[in-house]
Amino acid sequence: MKLFILIFYGLILLLLSIFGAHRYHTLYLFLKYSKRKIQPKSIFKTLPKVTVQLPTFNEQYVVERLINTITQLDYPKKKLEIQVLDDSTDETSIIAERICTLKRRQGYNIKYIHRNDRTGFKAGALENGLKCTDSEFIAVFDADFLPTPDFLQKTIHYFTDPEIGMVQARWDHINRHYSLLTECQSILLDGHFMIEHTARNRSGRFFNFNGTAGIWRRQAIIDGGGWQHDTITEDLDLSYRSQIKGWKFVYLPDVTVPAELPIEIAAFKAQQFRWAKGSIQVFKKLYKIILHSQLPLKVKLESFLHLGANFAYLLMVFLTLLMPVALWVRYWGGFKKFAYLDIPIFLLATVSVIIFYYYTELVILYHNKNVFASKLKPLLYLPMVLAVGIGLSINNSKAVIEALLNKKSDFNRTPKYNVIAKSRIHALEHLKNILQNKYSLRSTNIVSIIEFILGLYMSLVVYFAFVKNLYISIPLIMLFQIGYLYTSLFTIINSITHHAMLYINSVRRSLAQE
Repeated sequence: MKLFILIFYGLILLLLSIFGAHRYHTLYLFLKYSKRKIQPKSIFKTLPKVTVQLPTFNEQYVVERLINTITQLDYPKKKLEIQVLDDSTDETSIIAERICTLKRRQGYNIKYIHRNDRTGFKAGALENGLKCTDSEFIAVFDADFLPTPDFLQKTIHYFTDPEIGMVQARWDHINRHYSLLTECQSILLDGHFMIEHTARNRSGRFFNFNGTAGIWRRQAIIDGGGWQHDTITEDLDLSYRSQIKGWKFVYLPDVTVPAELPIEIAAFKAQQFRWAKGSIQVFKKLYKIILHSQLPLKVKLESFLHLGANFAYLLMVFLTLLMPVALWVRYWGGFKKFAYLDIPIFLLATVSVIIFYYYTELVILYHNKNVFASKLKPLLYLPMVLAVGIGLSINNSKAVIEALLNKKSDFNRTPKYNVIAKSRIHALEHLKNILQNKYSLRSTNIVSIIEFILGLYMSLVVYFAFVKNLYISIPLIMLFQIGYLYTSLFTIINSITHHAMLYINSVRRSLAQE
């Protein structure tokens, strides 16, 4: 039995090491192909008509900023159409319609399109908007994205190549330095956008439209089967369907669009849940089509690893449960030499993450021409980046299981607060407003409770490893301990704080009525 436990533990380490090895391979592809620059085939002599779609749902804090930003795009007014695709059920509708009316008086071709029925959620809104325009090119921006005025001028000319179906820009972060959580998120997203997207696109593999900050050729949407809402990541779904049909995508890491990162752990977990569940839904939907297609083997392999990456969270949960047992078996069962089983996950998983994201931040500094920034500072955040990734295991494993079981769920939007904190004073002022924000995700669910229990569980394991002189295992165990305690405690604290604010506000209203 003891040997079986160690063999099963080693198998999990082996599978996780495959994902780690893939990260090394992605970094290799980036280093090999990143200097392969892509230029427009030519320049449009006459600019084509572009429709900018702005899907919104209960975005009263950012919708005005969004519309004002889009109307500042450097593009001829006669060739620019703006659609505010609003499914809101609150004051957002009033604000958005008012701003649209104002902008029309200023000469902008802007349409306010409201749906009372949220069928298909964001995908349904985009699909509905597509029916209301004849534009050949469609740009999409979520409510918290702020494209620079030259965005269209930097991207539209790539479509002079008739084979190009979509152009995606890189996300940047307006509140990167707001908190430890936003610092960790920015590093995680930088790795995806700077390294993964560049490596996949430049090496001839598939990459995906990220739901915002990109432009589609209308025909590529149609050929791909249009916006479908049988998954909750309609962007990933359409991206693969369109590329399978032969359309080429272009990624532009030098064109950035700033956006707002979630500042609450509950909102961050909800976003990660949606992305994890949606990717597995797309995996289930398309894996047979990809497998039986005439795509090159390298494209098929990368597609499976990309779409199936979130299966690693299930393995991480098994590892969490088995690691203490394996540690105990090794100590009491005479298998101390099996401690070397930890080396593969450390080298192929843990170290791969550190190298991957540290190099990412160095590349970001280079692209931003920030020569005076400390190159050691990103290293300070990397242990926490690892811990946060581990702490998401229960949350994202639940998402994976729901996808596998075909459990339906709503498209839960990520709350946006118009937060750009540049100092501790500003942060405290924003925090005060956020605590009273009606969009905040306040509930503590079973996931947080399980995370907390696992955090305590791993704390006991750290103690056991310390008193038994099993020091080689302590750093890895502490990542699990800190990750689970961080994601659970901050969720619980946020929930308690919000309920307290709700109670205080209700008391204030009662006193005011008296």
